[in-house]
Amino acid sequence: MKKYRLICLAMIIGFVAYSMFVFQSAVTPYVTFAQAKSAKSAVQVKGTMGAGKVMQAEDGKSTQFVLRDDIGEEVTVVYRGVKPEGLEQATGIVAIGKVVNGQFLADKLLVKCPSKYQGSVNQ
Repeated sequence: MKKYRLICLAMIIGFVAYSMFVFQSAVTPYVTFAQAKSAKSAVQVKGTMGAGKVMQAEDGKSTQFVLRDDIGEEVTVVYRGVKPEGLEQATGIVAIGKVVNGQFLADKLLVKCPSKYQGSVNQ
């Protein structure tokens, strides 16, 4: 009976360790562009729209713009996908991807637009 309990305990510990490993590899941390340049895997950079215009490829499958991170560094973001609605008016943008040759290649974009539900002050 004691041997059975030890085997069950070892299996539970193994499962917990494996789950922690898988969860940790799935988490994408928030970083600045300076940290993203040295990262080997995908990261999240949070920021606001930087100087310049949002440019979209003629085929509509690529969008390029400048993102300013929380410490003020600006980097060109290239997103391969349909341009998110309201990108120009966004109050915050999270780009998920990695830096390649000085550009941030984004796999995903999360855009925070001004809420249409916020009331305006009328006086």
